[in-house]
Amino acid sequence: MGLLFVQVLPRSDGDLGSSAAVFRCQRCRLDAASTGDLRSREFYGRIDRAYLFDRVVNITLGPIEERSFTTGRHTVNDIYCICCQEMLGWRYVKAYVESQKHKEGKFILERTLMCKEAP
Repeated sequence: MGLLFVQVLPRSDGDLGSSAAVFRCQRCRLDAASTGDLRSREFYGRIDRAYLFDRVVNITLGPIEERSFTTGRHTVNDIYCICCQEMLGWRYVKAYVESQKHKEGKFILERTLMCKEAP
C-alpha cells in the first residue's frame, strides 16, 4: 500500500500563550482542522450540524459533482480521511448564487464525524 504523509496540526496558533483546539476524525483520530481556520458553526451537513473551514488537512477529494442545497446549487467534492477513508464532509468548488460565492474553496466538516481535542 505505501506510506501516508500525515500532517500534524500545531496545538497553538503562533501567539505566545494562545492555543487552538484541533478537530480530528472520529473514527481514527487523525487531525483534520484547527479552530484557527474555523469560519462558521452555522451550517448543516447531511447528518446534523456542520462547521465551515478555510483549510483542512489529511483528506482526499472525491469526484466533482453538482448538488442542490437550501442556499442554492453548488459544485462540490466529498472529502474523505486519508487514513480510514471515512467521509468527513465536502469542499465547495463553485457557487452559482452570487450571495454564496464566499463559500468557494472552503470546507464543510460534519460535527458528528469529528471529535475536538482541547488545547
